[in-house]
Amino acid sequence: MGMGKTDTWVRSVSVDWDDPQLVSLLRRSENWSIDNRGGYTPQHVQVYLGWSNSVGRSATLVWERDTSVVLEATFPLARGEQVRVDKHLGHRVRTLWGVVVEGREGNREEDRRKGIHVYWLQVLNKPGDDY
Repeated sequence: MGMGKTDTWVRSVSVDWDDPQLVSLLRRSENWSIDNRGGYTPQHVQVYLGWSNSVGRSATLVWERDTSVVLEATFPLARGEQVRVDKHLGHRVRTLWGVVVEGREGNREEDRRKGIHVYWLQVLNKPGDDY
């Protein structure tokens, strides 16, 4: 797919879980309610594994900024996995192409009961790009 340089660059990305901004976000996220999470309203999205036309699976986009996205999902995503995320915006669909940087089990009791994991994705296409 002509992703050679990008693959190498993405693999070298790591999440600094001790970064003060991320620590603050995660601390706030532990008490998020389902309808409004820290000023970002969760969005239902479809996640497709790889760049192929795999069957989409439902997940929740809980945070987005620049080229970073945080998803909640009840299915496993491996570190380094390439994913396509489709966000439905009215009659339009915005597609994000990304790579899973990190993942962890949800911290809340409700998360553990439902088997929710939290995944941090690096978005490869620029915000605002529509494909």
